[in-house]
Amino acid sequence: MKRLLVMLVVAGLLSACSGMPLLSGADNADPPAELEQVSGDIQLEQLWSKDVGVGFNEQFVRLVPTVHGQHLLVADRKGRVTALSAESGKQLWEVDTGTLISAGPGAGEGLVLVATSDGEVLALGLDDGKPVWRAQVSSEVLAVPQIDLGVVVVQTADGKVVGLGVRDGKQLWIYDRTVPVLTLRGTSTPAVERGVVIAGFASGKVAALSTERGFVAWETNVAIPKGRSELERIVDIDADPVIEGASVYVVTFQGRLAVIDVQSGDLGWTRDMSSYAGLGVDFSQVYVTDEHSNVWALARDSGASAWKQDKFRNRGLTGPEPYNDYVAVGDFEGYLHLLSRYDGHIVARARVDSKGIRATPLALGDVLYVYGNGGILTAYTLSGR
Repeated sequence: MKRLLVMLVVAGLLSACSGMPLLSGADNADPPAELEQVSGDIQLEQLWSKDVGVGFNEQFVRLVPTVHGQHLLVADRKGRVTALSAESGKQLWEVDTGTLISAGPGAGEGLVLVATSDGEVLALGLDDGKPVWRAQVSSEVLAVPQIDLGVVVVQTADGKVVGLGVRDGKQLWIYDRTVPVLTLRGTSTPAVERGVVIAGFASGKVAALSTERGFVAWETNVAIPKGRSELERIVDIDADPVIEGASVYVVTFQGRLAVIDVQSGDLGWTRDMSSYAGLGVDFSQVYVTDEHSNVWALARDSGASAWKQDKFRNRGLTGPEPYNDYVAVGDFEGYLHLLSRYDGHIVARARVDSKGIRATPLALGDVLYVYGNGGILTAYTLSGR
């Protein structure tokens, strides 16, 4: 009864503009910041724009564009998966899976992977979108399926990480963590690289697993739940862990941002931080969108603050994406913003989708791909540099 009451109270705190998966950092006394006019020599030049379906269909699901080779892949909530030319935006193929897609797509080893609210993982052929296999897992999947060394890695909403065979979808291994009584709606996507899976959990813990067999290499607590209420004790890792070099960068809700050694699991520097939107890393800095939609830049080697951009407060920002000399973020009104990586000032803006942007922009070379909540996928480049 206590758990039901807490859930009902939390549901009453939902905010349409906050972009938060379960709780809102804003209230009626603290509305979203008004956008200031941007003036400068940098312009976001649209290369092409496509309507690729219903987008998120007003659901909190994990649909993100991904590029694999020459394929730009995207899925919508009602089951449509589309492959486009990453360069021209020309449609290569499109399929209707007939499912409610909740996460994806992921891609690799000749496959495109999506997952559903019914706990299914679907594998499609990269070249033509034809079904290859489907597998049942324990619960809804809100993390993008990943592929490494012949294994499909899937993290489920009930705290499990599963390894499936890339050829047939058969379960190879499973790792299970207990889920706290109350969590945010969301699951971070595991970082998978060179035979290692780095997964974050709702308990504030990070684990490193062997891709091939699921063996545990190490487990580390990034944040420890504190407080007297279940709300105060939420320390979910909903932002994707990022592997750069020999380090993993992780941030929790109501907890900390931390750097972890990939091999040992030892903690390096930490910073008090609360985020569910995400983080990005470039050659010298770590960028974080905090729970109030402030964007931070921190030194990779020490965690020291380089700058903070606070003019987007409560605008439901996406995670930050490093893009050349800039950092890209989207907001709840569908605006794409570019910030200088040097001092955080706003250098350019474009309206992408009136229904908002929840997926973190995707940078590839000089092109920035942005997927709006209403199913508008747009490619940009910069002019005036």
